This record gives sequence, C-alpha cells and structure tokens, in this order.
Amino acid sequence: MPIALFALAIASFGIGTTEFVIMGLLPEVAADLGVSIPSAGLLITGYAIGVVIGGPIIVLATSRLPRKITLVGLAMLFVIGNLFCAIAPTYALLMAARIFTAFGHGAFFGISAVVAGTLVPRNQRAQAMALVFAGLTLANILGVPGGTALGQIAGWRSTFWAVVLIGLVSVAAIIAWVPSDRGASAPPSLMREFAVFKRLQVWLAMAVSVLAAAATFACFTYIAPILKTVTGLESHQITWVLLLFGVGITIGNLIGGRLADWKLMPTILGALTALIIVLAQFSYTSHSVIGACISVFVWGCVMFILIAPLQMRVIECAGEAPNLASTLNQGAFNIGNAGGAWIGGLAITFGAGFDSLPLVGAALTVLALMIALLSWHLGRQPMAVASTG
Repeated sequence: MPIALFALAIASFGIGTTEFVIMGLLPEVAADLGVSIPSAGLLITGYAIGVVIGGPIIVLATSRLPRKITLVGLAMLFVIGNLFCAIAPTYALLMAARIFTAFGHGAFFGISAVVAGTLVPRNQRAQAMALVFAGLTLANILGVPGGTALGQIAGWRSTFWAVVLIGLVSVAAIIAWVPSDRGASAPPSLMREFAVFKRLQVWLAMAVSVLAAAATFACFTYIAPILKTVTGLESHQITWVLLLFGVGITIGNLIGGRLADWKLMPTILGALTALIIVLAQFSYTSHSVIGACISVFVWGCVMFILIAPLQMRVIECAGEAPNLASTLNQGAFNIGNAGGAWIGGLAITFGAGFDSLPLVGAALTVLALMIALLSWHLGRQPMAVASTG
C-alpha cells in the first residue's frame, strides 16, 4: 500500500481520538468548567451535530480545490480546533471549539476515502479505504484509553494538547506523502455533485449506513449497564471488554476491505446477516461472562467489516462526482449513531430490559438487510437502474 495512506491514517487516528476521548474525561471537564456531567456529555452531541452539518458545507466550499490542498486544510482545521479546545476557558467556548473541530471530520473522511481509492489499483480500493479507517479503529484501542489516562493524570487539557501534536504530524505527513492532483481530471462541478442524489442507489446505500450504525449504537450506547447489571461485571472489568470490542473492530475493518475488493455486495449482505445473528444471540450470551466477551469481540469485528464496503458502495454509486456523497455517508454514520442511541433509550423508557437492547439492534439490522437486498436486486437489472438515474 502507498505510504500516502499512512499519512491519512495518522490523521484519522487523531480525529478518532478527539471525537471519543471526551467520554472518558467527562468528570474532569465538568469539575473544571463548573458544569454538570450531563451538560459535559452534550460536548459529544455537539461534535456529532458538527459532523453532520459541517461535512457538506466544507465539501461545497472546497469543491474546486485540489483534493490534497483540501486535505491539508482540513488537517489544519483539526489542529486549530483542538488548540482552541485545549485553551477554552469556559464551557460555551469549549462547545464552540468542539463543533468547529467537527466541521472537518466528515469532509476529511469522505475525501480521504476518495483519494485512497485513486492511489491503488481498482481491485485494492476497499483495502486502501480500510487502511485509512484503521486509524479510527486504533484510536479506540490506543488513543482513547491513552488520552483518558493522560487527562486523568495531567488534566484534561493535556489530552487536547497531545492531539494537537498528532494533528501537526498528520499535516506534515500529508504534505510530504500524499501526491498532488497534477494531471488528474478537473474536479466535478457542484451541479454534478448534487446530480448524484437523483440516483436511487446512492440513497439506498446511505440508508443502509444509517441503519447499520443505529443497530450497533442502540445497544452499544448502553453497553456499560448491560455488562454491569446483566453480565455482572465490575466497573474496572468493563474496560477490558471494551478493549475486546476495539480489537474486534480493528480486525473487522481490515477483513472488510479485503472482502469488499473481492465481492462488494455479497460482503455487505453477508456482514449484515452475521450482524443480525450476533446481536440476537447477545441478548442471551450477555448473561454469561465468557459468552458476553466472545459476543462483544465478534460484534465489533462484524460491524466494522461493513464500514469500508459501505463507503465503497456509496462512492461507486456516485460515479464521477463522489466527494459530496462520500462525505454525506460519514454524516449518515453519525446520524445512525445518534438515532440508535435514542431508539435504545426509548426502548428502555417503555420498559425494555437491558438484555433486550441487542434484539432492538437486530431488528434495525433486518431493515438494513432488506434495503441492501433491494439495492442488490436493482443493481442486477440494468434497465431498472437506468430508470432510477
């Protein structure tokens, strides 16, 4: 794989760390800024909103720029945003800095996925995208635990200073290693970017992304109470189970890239089917320590087998104007994350037990599989696809 992909992976590691590390530092942030922990938790929500809103705005604003210049600019936005987070004197300014930082998140991953696909032969494009996303998965194994530990020892601001350093390294690596756009075809016009949304297949692909993410977060949002009240683990033991999930998503991400380069739609359909089975049986295995550990690991693996293939599917369906569609698919994952958490909470409100949440996730995955099957069926009928744009 080209070394340019490692430059993009470094940046995705930093972005993944700054997105999720705040979860482990909520008590420290709340105490330092004089707000409640639930209020501090809104820093996570604010970031997600920034991803969904900011991605399309950034892509449209930079649509005529070379992709390398755009990536450098987005990496610098990430550095500046985290710098503001590190020095923010009040809760309101920290929230503003988080949202500012998130504006570049979706655009960076969306454009990085497109760039990664151009750096390798066609039969290795999904693997290249998976390598970029590997930075995000490693952030869950190394960046988030390490950043949490650093913040607890040296203060939460030290974590953001560390992320600033990671961002500076990624800027240098992108400048040095990512090839320029010279000789490439002209960037697509805004009209061509918007025209892809006339294509039914693009909408179907993003709908699968939303539902797949919602299926996981309807349950994973409440994984700590599940492991504590259903499985019977102590708080310090839950950390190790979450580490298993992180290892699973890292392995699954790499497997998904290879499988997607072999057979794209069969990989998506097979992974969705496996996710239904894993989530459904977790409702039962969550009552056993060993069963829960195995299920969480396999769950992470199966879920992230889907990530690169779904991104690849959106880019393929978008054709010659992939930037906006690829970026919006990143927003789709975040909408699914938030929507899944809301659906899981709604189920609990209406009396569902924690061990029922995996079944909620399985039901959402069934919907995703039905849409994926429809997309696959339409794709096998050239006339039907042509009539849908």
